[in-house]
Amino acid sequence: MTFQQPRVETSPKVSDEIRQTTCYMCACRCGINVHMKTNEDGKKEVAYIEGNRDHPVNKGVLCAKGSAGIMQVNAPSRLKAPLKRVGPRGSGEFEEISWDEALEIAAGWLEPIRRDDPSKLAFFTGRDQSQSFTGFWAQNFGTCNYAAHGGFCSVNMATAGIYTMGGAFWEFGQPDWDHTKLFMLFGVAEDHDSNPIKMGLGKIKARGARVIGVNPIRSGYNAIADDWVGITPGTDGLFILALVHELMKAGKIDLDYLSRYTNAPVLVNQDPHSPDKGLFLRDDHGSPLVINRTTGKLAPFDMKGVRPDLGGSFKMGDITHVSVFQLMAQRYLKDEYAPEAVAERCGIPAKRIRAIAAELARVAFDEAFELDQEWTDFRGEKHKKMIGRPVAMHAMRGVSAHANGFQTCRALHVLQILLGTVEAPGGFRFKPPYPKPVEAHPAPHCRVTPNKPLDGPHLGFVHGPEHLALKSDGSPARIDKAFTWENPMSSHGLMHMVISNAHAGDPYKIDTLFMYMANMSWNSSMNTGGVIEMLTDKDADGAYKIPRIIYSDAYSSEMVAYADLILPDTTYLERHDCISMLDRPICEADGAADAIRWPVIEPDRPGHHGVRGFQTVLVQLANKMKLPGFTNEDGSAKWQDYADYIVNHERKPGIGPLAGFRGPDGDKSGRGEPNPQQLDNYIKNGGFFVEHIPAEASYFKPWNRAYQDWAVDLGLYDSPQPYLFQLYVEPMRKFQLAAEGHGERQPPEHLRQRIKDTMDPLPIWYETDQQGNEGFTVNALTQRPMAMYHSWGSQNAWLRQLHGHNPLYLPTKLMRQHDLADGDWARVSSPHGEITVPVMEMAALNDNTVWTWNAIGKRKGTWGLQEDAPEATRGFLLNHLIHELMPPKGDGLRWANSDPITGQAAWFDLKVKIEKAAAPADFTESQPSLEPIKSPVGTGPKNLTWKVGK
Repeated sequence: MTFQQPRVETSPKVSDEIRQTTCYMCACRCGINVHMKTNEDGKKEVAYIEGNRDHPVNKGVLCAKGSAGIMQVNAPSRLKAPLKRVGPRGSGEFEEISWDEALEIAAGWLEPIRRDDPSKLAFFTGRDQSQSFTGFWAQNFGTCNYAAHGGFCSVNMATAGIYTMGGAFWEFGQPDWDHTKLFMLFGVAEDHDSNPIKMGLGKIKARGARVIGVNPIRSGYNAIADDWVGITPGTDGLFILALVHELMKAGKIDLDYLSRYTNAPVLVNQDPHSPDKGLFLRDDHGSPLVINRTTGKLAPFDMKGVRPDLGGSFKMGDITHVSVFQLMAQRYLKDEYAPEAVAERCGIPAKRIRAIAAELARVAFDEAFELDQEWTDFRGEKHKKMIGRPVAMHAMRGVSAHANGFQTCRALHVLQILLGTVEAPGGFRFKPPYPKPVEAHPAPHCRVTPNKPLDGPHLGFVHGPEHLALKSDGSPARIDKAFTWENPMSSHGLMHMVISNAHAGDPYKIDTLFMYMANMSWNSSMNTGGVIEMLTDKDADGAYKIPRIIYSDAYSSEMVAYADLILPDTTYLERHDCISMLDRPICEADGAADAIRWPVIEPDRPGHHGVRGFQTVLVQLANKMKLPGFTNEDGSAKWQDYADYIVNHERKPGIGPLAGFRGPDGDKSGRGEPNPQQLDNYIKNGGFFVEHIPAEASYFKPWNRAYQDWAVDLGLYDSPQPYLFQLYVEPMRKFQLAAEGHGERQPPEHLRQRIKDTMDPLPIWYETDQQGNEGFTVNALTQRPMAMYHSWGSQNAWLRQLHGHNPLYLPTKLMRQHDLADGDWARVSSPHGEITVPVMEMAALNDNTVWTWNAIGKRKGTWGLQEDAPEATRGFLLNHLIHELMPPKGDGLRWANSDPITGQAAWFDLKVKIEKAAAPADFTESQPSLEPIKSPVGTGPKNLTWKVGK
């Protein structure tokens, strides 16, 4: 008898067509293959999403979020048409209107503002990834009041990195995954850059590299670390400076690297009576001066053949100048930075701090290696090899979102630089368009003129008090008080202060608040309940204190109910997007790359009453108002929609939003005329463009002539921009000098001491201001889970199964202390508010810290969820316990709950008190439980089903 083996189809056809685009389920911007099927009506539908193996970011890897993108485009919570409020704010009562009427209303509100006083418009956007465009729109409208979400996310990280070393973690740089042997993470949850980090961790662990995770919470990446350091929140800077102390004391620092590539040898004025005390000694051309070891004489830092002396000093007249390195040694070798002096506050034994410092030194120097690659530095010196120091570091919001976060991030960069690991093989590497010196960025602009564009970009980097955004009378020019004496270096603005300042009319009243994808009445706001009251509060005459609110979102979020006009956005598979080199591209350390999204499917809510991509709506609004920048000399519109803008806009001749496939034939990279077929070229290439960096330009980019020339050719710079890493940030000293009474522009009296204390040009650590928190001694934190990202993932039908509700995690010590068991309820209070929530025990947690997942809890009636959905009953927010202002100190002032240097929201300085609540039977819902909101899209079905294909 003959047996026939069954034939198994190992690669069944799962789709009719594959369309390649860019994921939007988090900020990784991974490449995806969207599998399409054709339905009975001949329309293409999404059947399946997988990773694109050819994509430079994820190389085919895709996480649960990315795969679940199919549920975003089928979510019952999607808005379907423009909406005009017909009931009170917060009632959720709207009527559907046409796009013609919506644009007419918006223009009718905005045109008088532009004509009379453009600053009466506050335009703030959330996690939109198109900030070069939205900023361009706001600048041409003429308002000074524009920023995105960075002020309450990670401005400390970005700003500290750029001021110190010309770039920062995550979007601006990455570890050298191919060569590192020791990887140290600080405050990194698993939501940011998750696929590249997971891939990198897999690669280095397969090689036997060591991973050290510094985080109060052992989840995600920290769970697979070889060493977990459960640090006390807010003390990372103190721990880092103790490592610096140990390394300097042992002489385990890269002296050659420091002398060549940093301002460690630059001379600093030490005359206590000079108005230039603490400033650099410079030549007639403004170049910082060093002592040349070869000659013993003064020389500019970039002179050919100079050998800067780290121990240099120079006396000019009666004034002594000493090197930055000497100032560092004087400070960090003090006993106050010794491990024994910091151990108790950090929650890390002194012996362990010493062991970590020793391991950093051992790997950086004993396991140093060479790459056989010649390169030439900016001084013209040729190097036969590239010296590798295989220690890499990465950090994110955990160290950033504290009131001492800017200086902590600076300290971390100084630690990296002392070891010689930045831009060295095995260390931290920049991603184009970085590195670039802080001077290459614009300063902020704030001069508002009726019916005219703003005088320059809104955001940027100040170099001294002369760049502050102040009016002639010294009052803040911006509604969020960015770039003022209260937070001078607030490079991303202060989105968390916009609503409270507008409500208070401080520093002035606004007319219209225009927001995009910013869920400010819920999880994107400190003081959630207070913000809801501010959005609905009225003057004595019955008018709303914030007169008009325009909001755009793709979903029926909590914020929708508090707007007067809703402009419904598409989902990410239904629109054009541009992940631009002008903004936040998808570059990797070995190549410049950018990407697009394009409508792989047509909206099923199209037409006169349907949805439109928000960026296209901005173009249409600009055309309706004939904004400069959007309008030709003959009065015609330059662009019809966002796709038209992406292709044909030039920020300057030859430089546009996309770097790839430029020129009439699409054969130019970086620089070139607009190409009408550019988007088609991107689509054919998988939705992205990449230009690889030459081998000789791969490392030491800030000082490498080959990289600098390559960057100029690509259009990243117009001329080479070599620079020194700034261990000592001179602009900060200029603010201290003003506080000490020097210069024409000086701070108000009540801010002088704070500026002197916090704006030290060398990294320091200070206790975050917890006055008013007596009795509240437990640290409280949030993290975003790997399976969800920001608010728009919370209603995803697949991802809800992973995180349908969130407990409050308590360490074993606090569980025993309060007689709590899993499933019990606890009352958690702060000086500002109180919540009652279910708890669970977590052993791998700092002994005095509690935490929960962020953005899981939702308000009833929103997101198309049933009122008994777990997110709306057992889910909760810590935001109810946080205030945008600090508790009163008794000085008659209310200080912002922010970093005093950058204004970053200090989310993670929250202190709480824990008490056991009544028996679980008495609680069916987390408290506070707000009244349901009426949703313009209603409630979704109990079971979400549909058929894909015929």
